[in-house]
Amino acid sequence: MRSARSGGRLRRRRAPVAPPGQPMLLRARLVLTLVQPPLEDGAVLVSGNRIVGVGRWRDFSSSSRRQVHDLGEVILLPGLVNAHCHLDYTHLAGRIPPPQRFTDWLQRITQAKAEWRLTDYRQSWRSGAAMLLRTGTTTVGDIEAVTDLLPGVWRTTPLRVLSFLEMTGIRARRAPAALLREAREKIATLPAGRCRASLSPHAPYSTLPALLRQTAVLAEKRRWPVAIHVAESEEEFEMIRHRRGGLFHWLQHLGRDMRDCGLGSPVQLLERAGLLRSNLLAVHANYLAPGDASRLARQGVSVAHCPRSHAYFRHQPFPLRRLLRNGVNVCLGTDSLATVRRRLRQSVELNLFAEMRELAAREPWLRPGRILEMATRNAARALGLAGQVGELAPGAFADLIAIPSDAPRAAAAEAVVWHPGQICAGMIDGQWTKAPDAD
Repeated sequence: MRSARSGGRLRRRRAPVAPPGQPMLLRARLVLTLVQPPLEDGAVLVSGNRIVGVGRWRDFSSSSRRQVHDLGEVILLPGLVNAHCHLDYTHLAGRIPPPQRFTDWLQRITQAKAEWRLTDYRQSWRSGAAMLLRTGTTTVGDIEAVTDLLPGVWRTTPLRVLSFLEMTGIRARRAPAALLREAREKIATLPAGRCRASLSPHAPYSTLPALLRQTAVLAEKRRWPVAIHVAESEEEFEMIRHRRGGLFHWLQHLGRDMRDCGLGSPVQLLERAGLLRSNLLAVHANYLAPGDASRLARQGVSVAHCPRSHAYFRHQPFPLRRLLRNGVNVCLGTDSLATVRRRLRQSVELNLFAEMRELAAREPWLRPGRILEMATRNAARALGLAGQVGELAPGAFADLIAIPSDAPRAAAAEAVVWHPGQICAGMIDGQWTKAPDAD
C-alpha cells in the first residue's frame, strides 16, 4: 500500500486505525468526488458518519493528518447507489430461462416463489446484500415483497437500505385501502436509522387506479419516495394503451377490472392517477409513447434503467437518448438475478459495475462520467437522498469505496466504469465494511 509522497518518490508505512470517534483522513492517488474534477493525491476527511472535508493532500493541516489511512494506488470515490433491486430473489439466479413472452416469465417466477418459505427469502436477501457490498454498492433501493423480513434483515447488513414495500392485490382481490393501510402500519413499526421503508405499488398492470391515487396522496403527505415498475414490457404497453395482447387477456381472465386500459400509455395512466411527481422512481420505462419522456421530465420523475435485465428480456432498445434529451434523471439498478442471463457453469452476482459495463457496451456514445453519475448522484436523487450519498462532499454520509487503479486522472471515470473486480476498501456511515490492507 502506498504511503505519503516524499521528493517525488513513494514511501510506505502502515495506516493507523483511528480510535472510535476520532476524525480519519483518507488519502488516495485519485479522489473522484462526482462534484468536481478528479483530485490527484487527494484526501477525504471523515468525522463520525459524515464527510467534513475534501481536497488535495497538501491542503490539509498537520493536525488533520494525525489519523491517516493512506489507501495508496487507488481511486477513492462515493459508494455506488443501486436504485432498483430485488434482494430476496437472489437465489433465483439461473432458475428461469429468458422467456419468449413477459407473461411466461410472470407465471414462472410466481410458481418459483410459491415453493419458498420465509427462511428461503431471508437467505436469498442476505446473499444479495453480501454481493452488493463486495462490488461497491453502499446504498440500495430494494423492492420488498416479503415484508416479514423487516426489520430483521436490516440488522444483518451494513448497507444503507431503502425498502419499498410492494403492493399488488389483483390475484387476492384485496381492496386498495386495505393494502395501503397494511403497508403504512408496517412502516410505523420499523425503527428509524440507516435503513428505512417506503411504498411501491408493483406496476400499473398489477394494481388498480385507486391504489395509485391513494399512494400518491399518502406519499406526498409523508414526503416518502415511491417506486413503481412501469412500461417494462411490450405486453404491458399493449395492454394499457390498446386493450390487447397476452397480458391483457391473462389478467382479464383472472378477474382484473380492465376499465383503466385503452385510455393512453402506462405513463399516462400514472399521470391520471396523480403519481407522476418528483418523488416517483419509474422503474424500467422501456416502452414510451410520444410525449411520455417530456411528461416524466416535466414532473421531475426519475427513471431506473437495469441494463442486464433489459438484455435478458431482449426488449427493444432502451429510449435513453429520448429521456436524456428531455432532461429526465436516469439512474441505474441491478434488478434481480432472476433476470440476468447465466451461461452454463457461470456464476452471476448483483454488481453495479457489471451494469455500467453493459450500458457502456450498448451505448458507446455515452461518456463514462455520465454513466458513473447514473450509478451515484442520479440514483441518490431518485431515492430522495441527493447530497447525502453518491458524492464526496462536506455534509454527505461517509459512504466511500476504493478500487485499485493506475489510470491517469483524465481516464478515472472510464477506469471505474470498466472495473472488473471487487473493491479493495469500503466504508458506510463512517465504518469500514472492507478495511484497507495494511503493509
